[in-house]
Amino acid sequence: MTAATHSSLFPQVPESADAVLDGLDPEQRAVATALSGPVCVLAGAGTGKTRAITHRIAYGVRAGILQPASVLAVTFTNRAAGEMRGRLRQLGAGGVQARTFHSAALRQLQYFWPKAVGGELPRLLERKVQLVAEAAARCRVRLDRNELRDVTSEIEWAKVTQTVPADYPAAVAKSLRDAPRDPAEIGQIYALYEQLKRDRSAIDFEDVLLLTVGILQDRHDIADQIRRQYQHFVVDEYQDVSPLQQRLLDLWLGDRDSLCVVGDASQTIYSFTGATPDHLLNFRTRHPQATVVKLVRDYRSTPQVVHLANGLLGQARGRAAEHRLELVSQRDPGPDPSYTEYADEPAEAEGTARRIRDLIAAGVPAGEIAVLFRVNAQSEVYEQALADAGVPYQLRGAERFFERAEVREAGVALRGAARAGGNDSLLDDAEDLPSQVRAVLSTKGWTTEPPAGSGAVRDRWESLAALVRLAEDFARVRPEAGLADLVAELDERAAAQHAPTVQGVTLASLHSAKGLEWDAVFLVGLTEGMMPITYAKTDEQVEEERRLLYVGVTRARLHLSLSWALSRSPGGRASRRPTRFLNGLRPGSAAPGTRTAGGAGGIERGAAGGRRKRRGPVLCRVCGKTLTDAGEMKLMRCEDCPSDMDEALYERLREWRAEQARELGQPAYCVFTDKTLMAIAEAVPGSEGELAGISGVGGRKLDRFGADVLAICAGQEVGGGEEGD
Repeated sequence: MTAATHSSLFPQVPESADAVLDGLDPEQRAVATALSGPVCVLAGAGTGKTRAITHRIAYGVRAGILQPASVLAVTFTNRAAGEMRGRLRQLGAGGVQARTFHSAALRQLQYFWPKAVGGELPRLLERKVQLVAEAAARCRVRLDRNELRDVTSEIEWAKVTQTVPADYPAAVAKSLRDAPRDPAEIGQIYALYEQLKRDRSAIDFEDVLLLTVGILQDRHDIADQIRRQYQHFVVDEYQDVSPLQQRLLDLWLGDRDSLCVVGDASQTIYSFTGATPDHLLNFRTRHPQATVVKLVRDYRSTPQVVHLANGLLGQARGRAAEHRLELVSQRDPGPDPSYTEYADEPAEAEGTARRIRDLIAAGVPAGEIAVLFRVNAQSEVYEQALADAGVPYQLRGAERFFERAEVREAGVALRGAARAGGNDSLLDDAEDLPSQVRAVLSTKGWTTEPPAGSGAVRDRWESLAALVRLAEDFARVRPEAGLADLVAELDERAAAQHAPTVQGVTLASLHSAKGLEWDAVFLVGLTEGMMPITYAKTDEQVEEERRLLYVGVTRARLHLSLSWALSRSPGGRASRRPTRFLNGLRPGSAAPGTRTAGGAGGIERGAAGGRRKRRGPVLCRVCGKTLTDAGEMKLMRCEDCPSDMDEALYERLREWRAEQARELGQPAYCVFTDKTLMAIAEAVPGSEGELAGISGVGGRKLDRFGADVLAICAGQEVGGGEEGD
């Protein structure tokens, strides 16, 4: 092992306390050396907050000011806690406890329960859904799987906001929260759920915090013992603390003020879980003598990306906006963010996939590219577009579209209706394919109007609505198609996207992208109704949507693309408007409250808006009919027309494709799709020109795979010699 390799795998521990401070900027150094009294670190996106607080702890330990065992650092995810522990070890402060709120509380509860209560700690419920389901059944309330998830989330919200069952309806009304069911009904379920837990000697994760709070309030001797153990506290992501977590933190502290909190009110995007930035915003009021340090030097993003991020917050309103941070990029200039308007959603997805393919060709690793959207149901069209473009992808924080339970259930229902045909009374009044699909999916939870609020029920509806839209689009290009044809199309799409997960472009919702970063970020679907989402009604809810877009923008290091579509489907009415949050920021748009003469300014029109090279109609090479279905266009023939495919050639092409996919570490469809292989096996091209004429064989794939494919079509072994008989 070389010295360089050894250094990268095992970073050298700083030799002294002063060496811990090496490499910190002035503000980070101010954080690291502020070791007494309350400290509040306001840290913008990409400003190195974790670096600052871990160096603060390490400097205090290495200087002998802090004893490692006396420090408790808390954050919100196991991943963040693990990263903090790793950095502290590298800095020579390995004895410090870095945990989540729940992990720290559970450890204390397990240790003190026998002394405080006696006996063994009640069993911890890993999942509370089953018990909530039983409570609902006993209340004679029927909940489907998604409603069950939403009601469970409501119970969690009530507990972290310290709301008892009897007060739940009033708390919902006061907070203007969209409850998934009648609040009185949820209050009943909540009360019975709590009773069932007590009867069965079980606790849930929220109880871990509640019970720890209860013990520390009632048993001063135990509270004193914990306070003797932990004398210094650090809280990361402080804008996300709930009232219950703040109560626990206050009890840990007692009357001391050795507390350092780190946060950014402009990144508060989880209020639906009970998180509130109020504790961060009120810190100076509660601790008038606090040291406040602002980290604004952005080491992640280029000046162009940072300028847009600052512009977004410059239009923000409300209390959090009053404390916004003006970021200053520390990176060299890069490309300007691009703004692209497309005619429709499929065009937006295809255009995004082309741009991603170009970035990869230019040397940007696929794993350093992300497509971020507002709701998970938006993923399907991007999964399809990337698959068609031969770009590997992976989903974060969600199942692939065709693997979602509601989509699988819908597929089963549609397949059953297709088999029943005219014998299914459900379809009696359905005159065309879209109305048939709507009739079938109405039995699975689809309605003409979306359900109120967010949550699992809304997510399920969005997935089913995506299937309805897909059926409408399918019927538009194939007016004669029936349910069986649609089911076959869905099966083909699902098969193409069931490839194993590989290192590829990340598809993720904006919420699940928090804390991550990429070289290139594509923010898609930025229209009114999606950003802000339709159910964001109050001013504060709309402002949280703005913060969500801010989080998305600040995930990008170098390349940033923002796009929207004027209509949902090809040929649709162009009635959509780009998000209000970009007014005054994107070229050619007016700032909020002003009027403009119009014009797109520097907005690029997507390929479907007029820049795409126009092709003539694709004709079936057997019967001459104009083709409109994408699969048929790949084959260059109608699905029903006779095939003259060379089956043996097709199998050889499949074997070759499998080997290529293994060598590249990509799914097979990224080499060629099944339909493209079938088209090759039918046409048996003998030249590059003939091969290039087959749909699905673009210039890039022709350069990469053309010689091999032509050799296989000529009956040769790839790389040389003739095949034997």
